[in-house]
Amino acid sequence: MAINGPERRTVPAWSYIIVPMETGASASSVLAPLLAGIVSVVVTKVLIRTRILPLDTPNERSLHAVPVPRTGGIGIIIGFVAAAWWLHASLALLVPAGLLAIASYLDDRHALPASIRLVVHLLAAGIFLLLNGAPINAAIFVFLLLGIGWMTNSFNFMDGSDGLAGGMAVIGFSTYGLASWMNGTSELGLLAWSIAAAAAGFLIFNFYPAKIFMGDVGSIPLGFLAGSFGITGWLHGLWPLWFPLVVFAPFIVDTSITLVRRLLRGERIWEAHRKHYYQRLILAGWSHRKAAVAEYAFMLMCAAAAMLCLRASPIVRLLAIATLAGAFTVAMRAIDLRWRQFSASAHD
Repeated sequence: MAINGPERRTVPAWSYIIVPMETGASASSVLAPLLAGIVSVVVTKVLIRTRILPLDTPNERSLHAVPVPRTGGIGIIIGFVAAAWWLHASLALLVPAGLLAIASYLDDRHALPASIRLVVHLLAAGIFLLLNGAPINAAIFVFLLLGIGWMTNSFNFMDGSDGLAGGMAVIGFSTYGLASWMNGTSELGLLAWSIAAAAAGFLIFNFYPAKIFMGDVGSIPLGFLAGSFGITGWLHGLWPLWFPLVVFAPFIVDTSITLVRRLLRGERIWEAHRKHYYQRLILAGWSHRKAAVAEYAFMLMCAAAAMLCLRASPIVRLLAIATLAGAFTVAMRAIDLRWRQFSASAHD
């Protein structure tokens, strides 16, 4: 049964990020998520044991107190690539994701300038849109380009606490997989679940206390995949364009509000900081574990609301979105209050 949403668009057959199967998911294809999870666990474990990764040394912007290996997202990427190969994924997804992984690894090792990172992020988004049959209309193309670029960086901004980005990736991509599967697009669903499985394999070692950090090599491609999957589902009529925005609302709301506040204060938005809501919670006394679990709860609430709204009437959809907006407003005000109290006591 098809999920309510936009009508299916006529797009080139080659634009599918998965080669369509004639009779649905085969017996072997359903093993892709398992393969991704196992590969991610094995690679991450090897990276930890061999101690070949650079260390993330604590500084004034860090939330950790001891050096921890970084660039562990390599395990996620290799797990994803293994599943993509198993499912015969097309170059429309692999080329830009691979470009981002390489550039982000170099950034993890050598701290590339922000301008170069931004160019690569937008280039990868542009390649994906062109290969995936995005609308030719220039305004829509630019809107989607910037949307993918923002989602790409949102994951990176939220990867600052043990288990946070990894766990939310598990929830978000699992939701994509469920929505795709319910709409009969098993190939896209299996690849989404494979990304979720790869993130889960890494999360085993990244949840508090983290033995390894994801690094840009993991968070940047995950953000790109979150945006590109959302647009792919829209292009092929699996869900409306608002669906991925609701699923990943915890990322989008935190990063967007924080960015606006920093702009209004005249701060250099490209520099690292500790002013996201989850960062302030931890600095004010919450543990990494408690903050991660709270963010997971918000992510699950948003995912459930997104799935509900796919089949709901416009009135129910409006009520669900209004409820989410109210929940975010209450949560942010509570964190702002706690932060002011913490800042005042620390000053005293």
